[in-house]
Amino acid sequence: MVHDGRFLGALLLLLLVTRLCHVGILWPEDTLPLAAAAHVQAGYTLYRDVWFDKPPLLALAHLGWGARPGVPMRVAGALYAWLCCLLAFGLAWTRWGGAAARYAAGALAFYLTFDTPAAVHALAADLLMLAPHLAAVWLAMQGRPFAAGALAGVAFALNAKGLFVLAAAGLFAAREGLGSVSPFQLARWVSLAAGFAAPNLALSAWLWFSQAWPAYVEQVWHWPRLYAADTFVAHPLAEGLRRTANWSGFHLAMLIPAGYALARGLSDRWKFASWALLSFAAVCLGLRFFPRYYFQALPVICVLAGAGFARLPGRARAAVALLALVPLLRFGPRYVLLARDLLAGRAPGWSDVAMDQDSRQAAALLRQLARPGDTLFVWGFRPELYVYSGLRAGTPFLESQPLTGVAADRHLFNEKSLMPARAAEHRARLLATRPTFVCEGLGLYNPRLAIGQYPELAAWMRPYRLRTRTAHTLIYERMSAGAEPPAGAAP
Repeated sequence: MVHDGRFLGALLLLLLVTRLCHVGILWPEDTLPLAAAAHVQAGYTLYRDVWFDKPPLLALAHLGWGARPGVPMRVAGALYAWLCCLLAFGLAWTRWGGAAARYAAGALAFYLTFDTPAAVHALAADLLMLAPHLAAVWLAMQGRPFAAGALAGVAFALNAKGLFVLAAAGLFAAREGLGSVSPFQLARWVSLAAGFAAPNLALSAWLWFSQAWPAYVEQVWHWPRLYAADTFVAHPLAEGLRRTANWSGFHLAMLIPAGYALARGLSDRWKFASWALLSFAAVCLGLRFFPRYYFQALPVICVLAGAGFARLPGRARAAVALLALVPLLRFGPRYVLLARDLLAGRAPGWSDVAMDQDSRQAAALLRQLARPGDTLFVWGFRPELYVYSGLRAGTPFLESQPLTGVAADRHLFNEKSLMPARAAEHRARLLATRPTFVCEGLGLYNPRLAIGQYPELAAWMRPYRLRTRTAHTLIYERMSAGAEPPAGAAP
């Protein structure tokens, strides 16, 4: 036990040190939940007062570290990733013992460190689902269906893919094969479903009594349905195969022992195989295959890898461990570079974070201009501007997707609207607002989606004048009535 304690402590140290290297960065998937949480903390109500197209728990979770970027957020991320490792360790320990548990936890910590940085460091829905996913299946294995269902419900309150977590827990709640279902088994599934409903009914009641329910349905269900049904990927099948092959190559150190475990007649093999199939089906939803989507598959792969590694001969274990050099050499050096930049007190020289660095510069300029009570509107998907500047939204919209209907995964290069009529209604709602500052954070990337391309918004912008700018952000301030330019003048 002392040995295991030291091992788990070493995993925590790895996660903490590497995440602190990202203390000066916000990744795109960090930004909207963090900005929404900051507004909730300031007294706004999700969906009713601010547009937020994600399930409520994603924003509310960020209140746990005060909706603050920097050290608090990255320490919280390290502790959360470690919790996931502890759950993987516990699940594998109860099934296969210490060697399997250490490998499962170690593999998860490794791949939550040495994988695509924007995925492993952003406290987004796909990452935050890991702990309830592991916990739900483990509780189902232990014969606690209500608790398992409740954790699956928590996963669903983070991401609609939580339904696949519920299905996985249902597999392990089954004590017989699915072909012969007894009344006792039906009672287990009813308990599982009741547990799943409990947290979501509580959140639904809160939304109803907050008068946010209709807006929640539109923002969390209608808009994402349009988004999921229209992928920007030209050849989804070919792209999915290519990205899955790349992901598999980077994760061979887990996939090989996982496959070995299934091939060696693992107990409940059909359940684990079905869990893996469900998880990869969830990865394919939306036909985009972003790196973060593969987090749905990590729980089953890491626990199966633990079982397989415990069974591998010694030389095979060493060969499998060598495969981990591929992601280590690909992503490891970046931590060294980031640490060097932090110690030198300079911004990261990394193209992947160029937009984040531009947002930090724009926010610094906003803080110089702003007075108490001033408000902000951001055109483009740049919610970090609220976080960095400390300004609150002067409109219900934290970004421009609902105003253009163009999803953020394509609006830097495309102007196809997924909901033109509804977007026009949202722009009409924007016209009634008067934020102090407007940050045009999209038009310099994609001029076809500049705020001035919409005639009604060009008129709305007339009282604003350009105060300052960065390389990719224009900062406008609303002038007093006596200083407004004549009608028809350009902003």
